[in-house]
Amino acid sequence: MATVTEEQVVEALREVFDPEIPVNVYDLGLVYGLDIDEKNNIGVTMTLTAPGCSMGPQIAQNAEWRIAEIDGAGDVSVEMVFDPPWTPDLITEEGKKLLGID
Repeated sequence: MATVTEEQVVEALREVFDPEIPVNVYDLGLVYGLDIDEKNNIGVTMTLTAPGCSMGPQIAQNAEWRIAEIDGAGDVSVEMVFDPPWTPDLITEEGKKLLGID
């Protein structure tokens, strides 16, 4: 069985977008935690730009589906948390470039 890497999961998350913002969830800084166990089960802790975002369940489902497509991935769980709250300071340098923020 192939070992799933953090890099593979990050690349999968870079293909998941908040429909209201043209930047992927990883570079928006919405991913707070990533865990891969010895059986390639993958757990992701993430948030939303706003707790009341109606797209939250869809974004989480899209993240779960995309990660599950990784060759060798075991069970995938995506947990939404709102503490600490998201702030624009969490946007990666790549995300800032995509948004035109310097």
